[in-house]
Amino acid sequence: MEFISDNTRSIQYSKIRKMFNKALEYEHTINFTIGEPDFVASENVAKAACQAVAEGKSKYSENAGILPLREAISGYLQRELGQKYDPVTEITVTPGAMAALYQGLKVILNPEDEVIVIEPCWTNYLQQILMCGGVPVSVSADAEKGFSLDVSAIRKAITKKTKAIIINSPCNPTGAVLEKEELKQLAALAQEFDLLVISDEVYKHILFDDASFFSIATLPGMRERTLVVDSFSKTFAMTGFRVGYAAGPSEIIGNMTKLQENISACVAMPSQYAALEALSGGTEHLQYMVKCYKERRDYLAERLSAMPLVSWLPSKGTFYAFVSVRDTGFSSEEFAMKLLEEKQVVVVPGDAFGEYGEGYIRISFATSMEQLEKGMDAMESFLKQIAGAGVH
Repeated sequence: MEFISDNTRSIQYSKIRKMFNKALEYEHTINFTIGEPDFVASENVAKAACQAVAEGKSKYSENAGILPLREAISGYLQRELGQKYDPVTEITVTPGAMAALYQGLKVILNPEDEVIVIEPCWTNYLQQILMCGGVPVSVSADAEKGFSLDVSAIRKAITKKTKAIIINSPCNPTGAVLEKEELKQLAALAQEFDLLVISDEVYKHILFDDASFFSIATLPGMRERTLVVDSFSKTFAMTGFRVGYAAGPSEIIGNMTKLQENISACVAMPSQYAALEALSGGTEHLQYMVKCYKERRDYLAERLSAMPLVSWLPSKGTFYAFVSVRDTGFSSEEFAMKLLEEKQVVVVPGDAFGEYGEGYIRISFATSMEQLEKGMDAMESFLKQIAGAGVH
C-alpha cells in the first residue's frame, strides 16, 4: 500500500533549508540564509514568559488565544492601522504567522481555487496554497521599478477561479515596500472581482530611510475583504515563542479558530503572556534592532557596489538583500553552490522564491557585523576570481 498522498508528494522542501542543511557539511561557514533576528527577546518579555510558568499559566487557553492578548492586539491595530477589530470575533492568535496563513488559506480554498502571488515571494506561500488544494498563480513584480506591483499583470492573471491575492510589504525577499497608490489600484481590482486580499505584514516595523508602511486594510471597502496576518517573531525577536495572529472578517476568523482547535488547539500559554508583555512594553528594543539592521544594510550597499558582476537596489525594509548575479553567467543555484564550496559562504538562490527570482541571491543581514564583514570579503574575492577568469 502507498501511504503518502499525492498532495504531500507535490510539496517541495524549501531551498532555504536546502542551503542551510548543505552548509552543515562544512566545518566553518558564514551563514546568510535564515531570516531570523540575531537578537533575543527583550528582558521584560522573557521574564513575562517565566513568570507565567511560575504562576501555573501553562494550561490550555481558548483556541483563539487568551482574551487579554486579543484585546491588546485589538488596541495595537487601532494604534497602528486606525482600525478597530473586535477581540472576540475578529482576531485569532496562532502558532506564528505561518499558521495564520495556512489556516486562512484552508478556510477559503476549495479544490482548484486560484490564489495570485507576487513573485519573488516567500516560498511558503506557494507550498501552503498547494497543501490546501489550491492553485498558486504567480505574477512577476516589476523589478525595474524596485519590485513594485504590476497591477496590469495581476488583472490579466485573474480568472473565474481566482479567490485571493497575497501581498507582503515590506517584502521577503526583495525588501520592497508597497506604496499607497499601488495598494489603491490593487484594492480597486479586489473589489471589482470580489477577491480577498491576504496582507502579510510581519516586517512592517523594519523600515529604512523615508519608507513608510501602509496597510491595504485601511482603504475604503477593504477592511471586510482583507485578512491581516502578523507575527511577534520579527518585531519583537520572538521567533521561538511561535506567536502570530490574524485579524479580519468574523466569518473567516471564526472558521480559522475552528480549524486551529483541530490542529494545534492553541498557542502555548506562556508564549501568549510574553506576547502580551511585548505589546504592553516600550519600543526601545525594536528601535535598537532597526538601527542595527540599517547599519548593516548600509554596509552591504557600500561593499556590494564595489564588487564586480553584481548589483543591488538597497532594501527599503526587512533584513534581506536581494542581489542580482545575472552578470556572473551562473544560475542562482550554481552561484550559491559555488560560493559555498569555494568560500564557505551560504546564501539562498533566488529561485527559492519562485521562478521570477532566478538571477538573484538573497542575503540575510540579520547577523552580526563581524559575520557580514567576513562574508563580504569572501564574496568579493569570489567575484573577482570569476571576473578575472572571464567565465561570465
